[in-house]
Amino acid sequence: MQLTRNSIETARGPSDWFTGAVYIDALAAPSASSRLSANSVHFTPGARTAWHTHPNGQTINVTEGIGRAQRRGGPVEEIRPGDRVFFEPGEEHWHGAAPDRFMTHLAMLDVDEEGNNATWGEHVSDAEYTVAPSSP
Repeated sequence: MQLTRNSIETARGPSDWFTGAVYIDALAAPSASSRLSANSVHFTPGARTAWHTHPNGQTINVTEGIGRAQRRGGPVEEIRPGDRVFFEPGEEHWHGAAPDRFMTHLAMLDVDEEGNNATWGEHVSDAEYTVAPSSP
């Protein structure tokens, strides 16, 4: 058993990866014996990721607020507390808060053999982001 005391401060999401104010709390970091990366990601209203992919896929679980998610070529989906979204390995996608709501999700993935967790692309445009989400 390994106990890690919470000593890591909340980090601001880098502007290369996010539009708007995003804050990240690390929950699990890859180590010699595990490739698991898990973070609690807090999005302010209108904040979102850039388009990106993950080499081994990614699962997000919404814990509070209302958000949006989209895979390239698919509809914008509204996501709510308790919703789980799995993005396939290599599937280009984005996710973030609704325009007028905060949203927090747990982001969980396995890094690849070199420790890479994502490949980041261009920012999601306002035109892409403001498309009305699909009805649940």
